[in-house]
Order: sequence, then structure tokens, then C-alpha cells
Amino acid sequence: MEIPHDYAERVYAGVLGKIIGVYLGRPIEGWSYEEITQRFGEMDRYVHKHVGMPLVVTDDDISGTFTFLRAMPDRGNSLRLTPKQIGQSWLNYLIEEKTILWWGGIGNSTEHTAYVRLKDGVPAPMSGSEKLNGKLIAEQIGAQIFIDGWGMIFPNDPEQAVDFARRAGSVSHDGEAIYGAQVVAAMEAAAFGESDLNTLLDTAVRFIPRSSVIYRLIHDIREWHAKEKDWRKTRKKIVATYGYDKYGGNCHMVPNHALIIHSLLHGDDDFSKSQLIVNTAGWDTDCNAGNVGCIMGIKNGLAGIDRMRYDWRGPVADRMYLASGEGGRAITDAVTETYHVVNIAHAIAKQPAAAPKGGARFHFSLPGSVQGFEASGKGASVRNAYLPGSRETRALAITSAGKARALTPTFVPEEAIHMKGYTLLACPTLYSGQKITARVVADPKNTRKTTVTLMLQVYDGNDQLTDIAGPSAVLEAGGAKSFSWVVPNTKGLAIAAVGVDVKGTGKVFLDHLGWSGAPKVLLERPKSSKPVAARSSGEAWRTPPIAMWRRAWLDGVDQWEWRWPQAYRIVQNDGTGIISQGTSEWEDYRVSATIEVPLATEAGVAARVGGQKRWYALLLCNDGKARLVREMDGRKTLAEVSVKWSFDREHHVELVVKGDTLVGYLDGRKILTATDRGLRGGGVGLVVTSGCLICEAVAVAPEK
Repeated sequence: MEIPHDYAERVYAGVLGKIIGVYLGRPIEGWSYEEITQRFGEMDRYVHKHVGMPLVVTDDDISGTFTFLRAMPDRGNSLRLTPKQIGQSWLNYLIEEKTILWWGGIGNSTEHTAYVRLKDGVPAPMSGSEKLNGKLIAEQIGAQIFIDGWGMIFPNDPEQAVDFARRAGSVSHDGEAIYGAQVVAAMEAAAFGESDLNTLLDTAVRFIPRSSVIYRLIHDIREWHAKEKDWRKTRKKIVATYGYDKYGGNCHMVPNHALIIHSLLHGDDDFSKSQLIVNTAGWDTDCNAGNVGCIMGIKNGLAGIDRMRYDWRGPVADRMYLASGEGGRAITDAVTETYHVVNIAHAIAKQPAAAPKGGARFHFSLPGSVQGFEASGKGASVRNAYLPGSRETRALAITSAGKARALTPTFVPEEAIHMKGYTLLACPTLYSGQKITARVVADPKNTRKTTVTLMLQVYDGNDQLTDIAGPSAVLEAGGAKSFSWVVPNTKGLAIAAVGVDVKGTGKVFLDHLGWSGAPKVLLERPKSSKPVAARSSGEAWRTPPIAMWRRAWLDGVDQWEWRWPQAYRIVQNDGTGIISQGTSEWEDYRVSATIEVPLATEAGVAARVGGQKRWYALLLCNDGKARLVREMDGRKTLAEVSVKWSFDREHHVELVVKGDTLVGYLDGRKILTATDRGLRGGGVGLVVTSGCLICEAVAVAPEK
């Protein structure tokens, strides 16, 4: 596979098109054409404020698209990836009834039905088959809404994109749902080298059966469009011929695929008009608009989004949430996800990974990118610009009229704490003990000195945002400063944002900002000035303790109630549950905790956690043994030994991971050593199987 010269920029446009479409369509999801036009007229603008929701939201279309694609790097980016393996990724990255999917119940929600099949041991593609789940369930919309990533990793190779769309879609869907997904993926793959819409449609329909409803639908809409240029009249024909009354269920593929084709044809090769049509037309607006936006973004590039009168990109500021069973990837941005996609394609093509500016997390290398940074302060602003004296290196330009602040989220932002709909489950991306590096350049045109200070915000013991100031530098016009700052001990408080403060009038350029290393942190309940209700006779704890320290943990257990006095009292009634925190960048470190186990089949600490089914753990087991295990598409015991431990007694457990070596300690004594190459990085966790685990704190420290 040959990588186009503008591949990263086209993927970025596709990612932006996807999230813009979803954010535009989400507030009116499920509304009819009549309801939308009566309330808003035409959907030529964001309307989230009118329905009381934030613009940037957690949404299944976005979370599923960029999460399920991780099946590729998780398995070496192999072209031999199977539906069964993609289904295993579902089990790893989903927390039942909590993340990504609409958990509407078996026989009601197609994806929930497929998840239950997978959990019960039915592998894909049988998990999504019409034979097992029935035609109606199998042909709902989900296969299409999650498919864009598979189209983007195969630039100019629609045949491969179609093949992988089938593999991925068959985890949960069958029949017409697969064909619709294949059409979208084929168009996206081909759009990297072809801009003519009709040619893209001709290419896509070659890969689906001529006898299929999707094939006939596309043929019909193309004919209607050729004879009638008023999109409203064509929409009426779609309602009459392919409407919900003929294709039932909660959200069938066929009617919504029809609106995608309809808006592309009537959109006159215009991003804004295509979005206006697909959203005003109603039905599953966020899903349809996301697919349309991705196709149009790839096809016409960033210029196609930017040239419009309405500013689609500014309010979004690249921000994205991917709420999944791996919390460290939840707080992200369009540039970060672009390079995840790009590097899958690079691996397939056997090319080196792309890592702008040495792999800095925030590098602003793509045109217009701001990577979630937003400005505060009178007259303050941020925008993407070239560094002074360069026409190649991009940076974040921060304008100050005296005082300015530019921050980007590293954890759940305030506006998302109580977000309706899909809850944002996330871990912080930055922790105490990690080293932040950054470079700032002052504009040579500045007439005065500017003072630049690295800044953090944390959620304090009362869940209020509190500043932590880092190193400062006074910059002359044209001066530059490279910062290095080890994040101080926040005493268990979650870091919510990172960025810079600027004092003085002028402009500075943030060239890059990032961090590295394993943390040195004690994850415990922070002290609070809020009153906590005491337990009295027969009464439960009535006042919940602090929320955000706990929100920083990804909750994958059956019960973890706030009313208990212990910080961590987790219960898994059946099977294995895990709460986790941290990111995939953590590699060599030790995790320890003093735990008490009232009753359980096994319990202990985990390291290199990368989801619900990818981790190492040191476990105390009820058969009198301690085990080092690897959970990765199944359980493997790496080492075991008989030990003396007992229920209802505290034991100190510690797991060290360094390179390929794992070492387990019990009550200060080394008891187990093993070697394994399966998992290279990830967060920490507490694990329990069929029982209860109690502890007060979890410690993490680098292992040199």
C-alpha cells in the first residue's frame, strides 16, 4: 500500500468532519424533519445551547469508531486480523452498561445483543449474525456508524477497506447493515485519490450485491437526484420508499444510509450544505452526519471545511472524548487520533511511525490545529500559526493583552462532569512525578517582555479547580525557552488541565508540550473541607465523599459504593472485575497496595492495564496460592507459588514490571518472578474475582 503525500492532513480532515457532524447532529438525534424545521429551520449552525447540552460530548459514533480500530495495533497491525479478534477487542474496551454502546438490552439494542453473545462465548462473526439474532436486529445502523476508521487506514485501497468493513461490521451486524458499512468504507478509502462523488459511488457499489437493498437504494437516489434538484422533494421520496415504516427496529440501516447518499448528492460538493441536508432531514442525525462529514473531509480536505462562512472548527477546538474500557485514551483530540490512524497505515505499509516534534503530545503540526487549547483572559486568543521565521513548523500562537491563559484538558472538564447521555468515563492523562517538557518562543514583533509560566489545574478536595504554577521565564522579543518540570505531588488530586500563563502584551508561540515517564503518585482519597456524614444507628453515610478523585478511576466492577468508610471497597459478584487508572505510556514501574479480602476467589493489584481484558496482575487466590497472571484474550498463569495469606487480614502486595520481567512481592518478601513480552505499557488497577477487595491507597513509582 502506498501512502499519499498528504495522507495525515486528509485523515485529519476526515476525523474533523466526523466529529463536527456528530456534534452538529447529536442535539437533534432521533428528531423528525418536521420537528427540526419547526424548531431550528435549517441546520446550518451548532444548536447545542438551545437544548442545554455542551458542544463536545461523549458519543457512541465517535467512541466506537476510534476505539474498535485499536484491534489493529493491539495485534501487530496484521492484515490477518479476524472478526473473532475484533470481537475480543469489544470485550476489552467495553464496560457492560457503561461505555460506548447504547445498552438497550438483548433483542432491543443490536450492539448490546452482540456483546451478550460475545460474553457468553459466541465468537464473531456468529455474534452478529442474522442466523442467531434475526434479520431485523442484524440490519440496524451500528455497523455503519463505527466504520470510518477502517476506510481511513487503507488509502486508495477500497478493496481492503471493504474487506475489513465486513470483518469489523460482522461482530454485531449482518446483511444490509454490512453492505451499507462497506459502501461508506469504500468511498472513504477511494476518496484519498478521487474527488468526484459519482466516481466514488461507482467504485463503492462494485463491492456489494446487485440484489441488495443498499444497491437498489443508491441507484434510485441517484436517479431521483438527476431529475430533481430540490433535496426536500427527494427526501419525501426516500421517506415513502425507504422510510422507517418499511424498515423497522430502533434505527435501521436502510433509511439512514439513504439520507447519507441523498445529502452527498444534493450537497453540491459543499461540506456545509451536505451537513445542512443530512441534519435537517432528521432520523439518526449524529450517525449520518458523522459519516457524511468524514467522507467530505477526506475527499475535499481541510480547505473544504475551512472555506465555509460558518466556523465549524473554532468552537470544537479539536476536542474529543473516547469513553471506553481504557480510561487513559478518553481525553484526546483530533490530531492525536489522526496520528493513531496514520500510524496503523504506516505499519501496514511497513513505513516508520510518524511522530512530529519527537513524539510530543501537543505539536500543532496540522493546519489549523489547536489540540483542545482554549484561551481565557480579556483580549486573549489562540490559533495555529507558523513559528516566527518558518514556513514549515507550526505552533500554537497565544495572544495576550496583558494577561492570557491557554489550557487544554487532561481529565474530565467541568462542563462534562454532569453531561447527559453517555457518561464520560476517563482517567487523567498526566500525573505527579512525570516530567513535562515544553518550548515557547516570543514573537520578534513584541514591543515588551513577556513572562511565560507553565500551569496545571487540579480538582481539589472540594472538586474545585485549583492552580499549580510551574517554572517561569521572562522572554525578550524573539527569545525562546525550553522548559522541563517534574509534576509535584498533588496528594491524590486529579490533574484536570495543563498549559501556560502569559503576562504582558504581545504574542508567544507554544512550539510543543508533552510529558514522559511513569508517575510517582499515591492514589488515595484526598482530604476535604466538606462535611462527611457520620454513621449513626441504622443510618448509611448520607453525604457522598469527594467525586473527582474517584472519577479518575475507571470503574469496571459491579459495586463500588460511596457510603463505605474505606476509599476502595470494590465488589465483583460474578467473574472478574477491575478498577484502573493510568495511561499506555507507563511502562516500567511498581504498583503496591495494602489490601484486605473479606471473601473472593482471587484479588490483587494489576499493572500495564490496557482495558478490561489486557493486564498483568499479582493475585492472592483462595486455593492458598499467589499467581502472576497475564490477561490478554484469555488468562495465562505466568508463575505461581503456595503462600500463607488469609481472609480478613491486611496484606501488602506489590508488582514490579520492568521490560519483560515481572516480580511479585507479598508482605515485603519476593515470592514470584516471570518473563513475558505480551504487554508493553499501561495503567494500574485493583482486581477482584467473585468477591470483595478493600484498601485505602494505591502507590505507583518508577522502576529504574
